[in-house]
Amino acid sequence: MTPDKRPRTMAVMSPPGLFDQLFSPEARAKLHATAKHADMVFEDFQSPGAQTILAGTEVLITGWGCPPLTQETLGRAPNLKAIIHAGGVISDKMPPLPRGRDIKASNAGEVNGMPVAEYTVAMILLANKQAFSALKLYREQRRFIDREREFPAAGNYRKVIGLIGASRIGRMTAKLLQPFEFDVLLYDPYLTPEEADGMGVKLTSLDELMSASDVVSIHVPVTPETTGMIGASELATMRPGATLINTARGEILDQHALEAELVSGRIHAILDVAVPDVLPPEHILYELPNVVLTPHIAGSMGTELQRMGDHVVAELERYAAGLPFTHPEHLATEPTGGYLEPIA
Repeated sequence: MTPDKRPRTMAVMSPPGLFDQLFSPEARAKLHATAKHADMVFEDFQSPGAQTILAGTEVLITGWGCPPLTQETLGRAPNLKAIIHAGGVISDKMPPLPRGRDIKASNAGEVNGMPVAEYTVAMILLANKQAFSALKLYREQRRFIDREREFPAAGNYRKVIGLIGASRIGRMTAKLLQPFEFDVLLYDPYLTPEEADGMGVKLTSLDELMSASDVVSIHVPVTPETTGMIGASELATMRPGATLINTARGEILDQHALEAELVSGRIHAILDVAVPDVLPPEHILYELPNVVLTPHIAGSMGTELQRMGDHVVAELERYAAGLPFTHPEHLATEPTGGYLEPIA
């Protein structure tokens, strides 16, 4: 009898029902054909059942809600060789790997970024068309609307789009904008003009981007450098009637300054994130006619989750075939120290 060389896998995510949303029946069939997969989906690493499975696991499949992989957890997984994460990054849930420990990792950050870029482009097109203002006006007046009189500046032809950040999502958004007749500006202090040319965008300063754009879209991560980077002075330079789109994180904006601009009615905003992420019921942003507020839906949801599941299966198939991951993630290693001994 030929020995079964399929890697043993274990899934850890919360809630456990997320597994069924990520993996279609077809994807689950491929998963079981590729690996010896534990039938249970665990929410933690601490239960006796989880520790028993973990001890023999070669590939860990993680998702949203996965608890941190502590040194103790890694010690209880002496056979762990790879982690495939159905999410942005897994390294922020892990300590540096001990010397002598080689664990490969893959994430679905790029896959999860696709619907964010799609959402952004859809909102850019609708914002330039002044579709949200037209919807409100039509609903209120319920009569013939003279669109040329009411919306003389509407339309997408030769509008200026400003992208803040050449992140994965920023780059995807720039690519999706290429078929349209836009002038696309990009601000990213770490990008060269040559790289910007390759993306089909014009590299510019933040001040020029804010003042020249009809729509400004934010695509930077939250860091000490980017927190509050769009404040009162930056917002004040935006064109009257321009639209600000934020699908990144609310902390990147000075929200009080943004609220002041929006209350004045001078600019518009499409916000998928805020501070806090779920605003209190009485918050003014729910009521302003020049604000489109969505409940953090830009990322993968519904059927888009299955794209992430398909990505996980594809990465698992590559691992089982001895191939490198398509979307590898670097895991830091301790500069000093010995090999982490397995916990008996």
